[in-house]
Amino acid sequence: MDMIVGGPGAFIGGVYRIAACLDGEIELVCGAFSSDARQSLEMGAKLGLSADRIYGSYKEMIEHEHETGEMDFVVIVTPNHVHYEPAILALLAGFDVILDKPMCHSLEQARHLSRTVDETGRTLCLTHAYTGYPMVKQPRQMILRFDIGLVRKVYVEYQQGWLSHDNVNSKQTQWRLDPKQSGPSGCLGDIGVHAFNLAEYVTGLQITHVCTDLRSVIDGRQLDDDVSVLLRFNNGASGVLMASQICAGEENSLKIRVYGDEGSIAMHNARIPAGHPESYIEAFANIYRNFARTVRAKKNDEECSSNELGDFSGVKEGVRGMTFIETCVANSRKDNEKWTALKE
Repeated sequence: MDMIVGGPGAFIGGVYRIAACLDGEIELVCGAFSSDARQSLEMGAKLGLSADRIYGSYKEMIEHEHETGEMDFVVIVTPNHVHYEPAILALLAGFDVILDKPMCHSLEQARHLSRTVDETGRTLCLTHAYTGYPMVKQPRQMILRFDIGLVRKVYVEYQQGWLSHDNVNSKQTQWRLDPKQSGPSGCLGDIGVHAFNLAEYVTGLQITHVCTDLRSVIDGRQLDDDVSVLLRFNNGASGVLMASQICAGEENSLKIRVYGDEGSIAMHNARIPAGHPESYIEAFANIYRNFARTVRAKKNDEECSSNELGDFSGVKEGVRGMTFIETCVANSRKDNEKWTALKE
């Protein structure tokens, strides 16, 4: 694999490198770890890569690695506004892609990226880490077996407190609150989309309509830091999604409750930074392993019924995530319309 960004000061890049290598099926062979060529070279050297496989830009890397044919897939861990272009370039160059969420800066970009995946026949994995947890996969299977009967009600929430004050000033904060880099939403696109993805993954249902209250609690912020969404699902169930980054004292508190007509399931992931569950890296490792085995099976034209193949979020979930974000943003701006349908 190659990595785009994930260099000095980037938390998630280190997590991804550990997760990718945990099962011994993936090797980091090259990278463009920073937009600063010197910093990229220094980071690559620390990781033990040869100088001729360390690049100053992702464009240079994709072009050169396409010529050599020595790389299989690209991992993109950039801010949201730098997801789309390197993903498109990598797909068109014949590489598979692992991409951080939300998939793109806009729904229009997400739809074009989806078409490119279809046209190239490549595989794209979207890193919704929480779907990698065994204790997330367990209730999903229970619900699909109708162990709790027909789903009637879903509550999902993701609360953080790191943006509770207006004096938070860091590189991670700045791009997340900048519409030019983050996209049309702040909190919703950063963590609310995780809750959305988890609700659909665990229940096996799709959200069809939303009624949204999108707020910027801290004065002066251009993007939301607090979100409440009423949900309607395609089986008639209803639900509530809450996401906030101004809940002082919370770290990464992700919880879901699902109620059926014969029982219920409740679970939470709460505690890499503080608040993430103990199996955080292993959850990513499950996603990377499943991605690697899927890519290998496609490459070798293998027929395999393993449950691991394709068991990760992909371009379809990416488009749905961007649809959810933009529909919620649009709905929150309407005074006279309660419900807005999700249209892909």
